[in-house]
Amino acid sequence: MTATRVGIAWVRTRVALQGLSVLLFVTLHAQGPQREPLRETGSSVTGAFEGWFTYPDNSYGLLVGYYNRNTKQELDIPIGPANHMDPAGPDRGQPTHFLTGRQSGMFVVRVPKDFGKNKITWTILANGLTTTIPLSLHPDYEISPFVSTASVIGAPGEGDTPPVLRFEEHGPSAQGPVPLAADKTTAVSNPLTLTVWVADDGKIFTNSGAIPAAMKTRPPVTLRWTKYRGPGQVVFAKPTPDIEKAAECHEKGMVFCGTSTTTATFSEPGDYQVHLLANDYSGEGGGGFQCCWTTGIVKVAVRPN
Repeated sequence: MTATRVGIAWVRTRVALQGLSVLLFVTLHAQGPQREPLRETGSSVTGAFEGWFTYPDNSYGLLVGYYNRNTKQELDIPIGPANHMDPAGPDRGQPTHFLTGRQSGMFVVRVPKDFGKNKITWTILANGLTTTIPLSLHPDYEISPFVSTASVIGAPGEGDTPPVLRFEEHGPSAQGPVPLAADKTTAVSNPLTLTVWVADDGKIFTNSGAIPAAMKTRPPVTLRWTKYRGPGQVVFAKPTPDIEKAAECHEKGMVFCGTSTTTATFSEPGDYQVHLLANDYSGEGGGGFQCCWTTGIVKVAVRPN
């Protein structure tokens, strides 16, 4: 059985429990690799629409990731003819640096409450290959990224929430895919210190009564720093830094708290963005269920030496 067929069979099991939306989403994106084989270099990059959610003011967030089918080629594609969102683009917060493989929940496009049946498209031209995907409020794509909803009532992880993320110990916080933002300044070749404070409820999301053994042994929160935008290279001292657990956790409703520090070094001057993904036990992309992780974006102005 191919990897693609395994993915679709797994989704159909999920659909029987939780609805049609996940079947439509994963089947659509699983078909891509069948049409275009994986290569080390020279393949396309395709956007991935992962669903929509409602803000408290009744506007909407469209959650988007991507799939870089190159196994060894990361790509920088500036905003413009080769990387644009329409209408009201070309820049709607999408990345310009594309990591290899499938990257889930990388950014959110906010649309007004009267968006209705309108659509936004994301077009990417990579290695001479153009892909375009639509984003909409189709009812089958509604998701719950801020709290898990297991289909088995009372199953482990019911009510799981994303980690709490802060860039200052007592500063603003965020939970979920709408990114916490910060601004920093540094110089070329001068390592920039990146420190974060995290907290988590310690819940494990699973759609059944069974808790995978791997979930019991890994930390409640894991972090990953990556380049998101910028003209040069970004080197992180520890792209997946450890979290130093606090002796006590005073964050309301959280059972785990800690801090983490790494550095980023930039190869040339310019405006950059670095992306932080804080996953709880559910793993990247919520294990395919669009909950529960938190995103951070640090905008860095890099001066010449």
